[in-house]
Parts: sequence; C-alpha cells; structure tokens
Amino acid sequence: MTNDSTRVPDDDSQLVHAYLDGELDPAHAIVVGRKIAASPALAAEFEQTRTLRQALREHLPPRTLPPHLRSRIEAAVGMRRRWTRPSWQALAASIAIAFVLGGGSTWAVLRPAAGDRTAAAVLDGHMRGLMAPHPSDMNSSERHTVKPWFNGRIPQAPRVVDLAQEGFPLIGARVDVIDNTPVPTLVYGRRLHIISLSAIPDEGRGPAARRSINGYNVVSWRENGVSYWAVSDLGVGELETFAQLFRKAPTG
Repeated sequence: MTNDSTRVPDDDSQLVHAYLDGELDPAHAIVVGRKIAASPALAAEFEQTRTLRQALREHLPPRTLPPHLRSRIEAAVGMRRRWTRPSWQALAASIAIAFVLGGGSTWAVLRPAAGDRTAAAVLDGHMRGLMAPHPSDMNSSERHTVKPWFNGRIPQAPRVVDLAQEGFPLIGARVDVIDNTPVPTLVYGRRLHIISLSAIPDEGRGPAARRSINGYNVVSWRENGVSYWAVSDLGVGELETFAQLFRKAPTG
C-alpha cells in the first residue's frame, strides 16, 4: 500500500524523467533541479531512476528498432508526452526499464556496484547544491553551530571540523538523500570552488578510493563506521589534501 505522503505526483515524476533525459531548456532545468533538491521524495525518485538508467546504458547495447516498431513508438509518445518533443529513444528506454523492473533477478545482475552508485548519488547532491541559490541549507562557518543544526533532521549528527586555517573554510550544511536515506552533507570552500562532504552510515560501500565523474573528482574513505564522500571540481590532489586534513583534524 502506497503512503500518500511520500508518493510523487505524476506531473512531478514526468519532470524528473525529462530532467534526466536532458529535454528541458536551461532555465526550466534549473527550476526543476531546485525542486528536486527541496523534495526528499523527488530526490529519491531521481536517484532510483538515474541509477537504473545508468545500469541499462552500461549493460544493454543499443539496438536499431524495426521501422514499423519505431513508428508505433513515435505515435505513442506523441499521445502521451504533452510538453516535450516526441522521443522514440526515450520511450524505448522506458520500455526496457519496465522489463528490468519486472524481473528482480535481472535487476540484481545489472545493478552497478554500491560504490559507483554512491559516488554518482553524492555527485547528484553536489550538483543540486550548486544549482540552488546557495550550496548549503544553513550557512555558518562555526562548527558548534553547524553540528546542532542536524538535530531532528537525521538520526546522528556528523563529525564537523574547522579547516579554515588550512584554506578550506566551512560554509554550512545541508541534508542530501542517498539510497532513499537522508544523510548529512557538510559544505566547505576552496578559493572559488565548493566541496561537498557527505557522511553515510557504512554499509560496505567499498574501500577508500577516488573517482572522476563528468569532470568532478570524488574521494571516499571509511572512519569509525562512517563512509565519507568528498566531491568537488577541485583537482584531485587538492581534494585528497582536504580529505587528509579532515581525517587528522581534532574534533574537540
């Protein structure tokens, strides 16, 4: 039975799919991105849909549809999508998604590694923060102000350290949604760059690692039962320096 308080309205769900398909103009995309960032339900649907589409791209090679099937798909799209140009490729992807969702064993095979999913999810949160008027929901450089802000929003407040003396000032904090779970994200600065640091309860997401996704660097590590994920457009060397400083900093 669906909980009405967490159900995403059909119109909003269509916006999420259009946002992922790149079918919105830049101004509309910014508005939708902010709406996703402000709604845990939309953020959860965004993450689920993005993860599934990524799996399909990685594991299902593109195929050319027969002309008669393509014309049927184009006609169906024209009937059902009111505010975007008909896209038979998008509908074909949706059909493939339906088949995958219908078979749990298939999804288990196609599902990307947990670490890859988490890296993509923290990058999504970082991008939503950059599109918002401010990358953090609360703005403060005082760790004793930032840490209590999480009370009542998440089960446990994260470790917060002051790295201003090392050139990485604390800017504020926000709550992101990773795997349908609200998690704390600290926001730090470095010159004109933004660093998002998410603290996720450790569920075996893989060893310490670094990744590069679409021009952004992601550095992750484990500490005291928590997986930390730092993402920024900073060079990987500076981002790793930030990670090392954070790990070594006192919290008292």
